[in-house]
Order: sequence, then C-alpha cells, then structure tokens
Amino acid sequence: MATVSDYVAALPAAQREIASKLLPLINEVLPGTDAVWHGHPVWSLGPTPGKSPVCLIKAYPRHVTFGFWKGQEITDPSGRLEPGAREMASVKLGAIDDIDAELFTDWLRQARAIEA
Repeated sequence: MATVSDYVAALPAAQREIASKLLPLINEVLPGTDAVWHGHPVWSLGPTPGKSPVCLIKAYPRHVTFGFWKGQEITDPSGRLEPGAREMASVKLGAIDDIDAELFTDWLRQARAIEA
C-alpha cells in the first residue's frame, strides 16, 4: 500500500511543493493519523483509514484540494472554505502562497474537535 510520502513524492513539482507545506501543519494537529484512502491522503481519528475522517489532500492538474469532512461546521471568518457535498468543505490551492499556516491550523483544530 502506498504511503502519504509516496503520494506526495509522485506529484508534479508545483503540487508537491503545496502538499509538502501542508503536511507539517496537518501532522502537528493530527499526528500519526494519516493513510492513503481512495487514492489520496486522508487523516482520520478512527481505528482504520476512513473511520471518523477529518481532512484530506488531493492533487489535481492545476491545484491541490485541502478539504474537511465536516468542513461546513468550521467557523471560517476568511470565507475561503467552499461548501461541498454533504457536510464537506474545501479550499483549492494553486500556489504555495495560498497556504495560510495560522488559518489552516485553526481549521484543523476545529475539524479535529468536531470529529472527536
């Protein structure tokens, strides 16, 4: 089975740079909870990947999506989280400068608390 490191290493340079900057932020709040599930990295609080999932990253040709399963419950004064299917919300990152470490860490802490 592929690891999150394998997934990131296989990305084109621009997406790899974005994902590499996200990983430390995610792993600070959700250490040791990562796995590749349905083809992309997911962080979950349950006993197996995808049980109580909190967040994900998924690379596309022109961006990396950083998403949350219950993202619509996150308080987001920035307005950057876009609602998705069911309770999900995400942000599309086209460049490393799109990453706001303080904002994203706040989202992660909220998402962990919501899922816990």
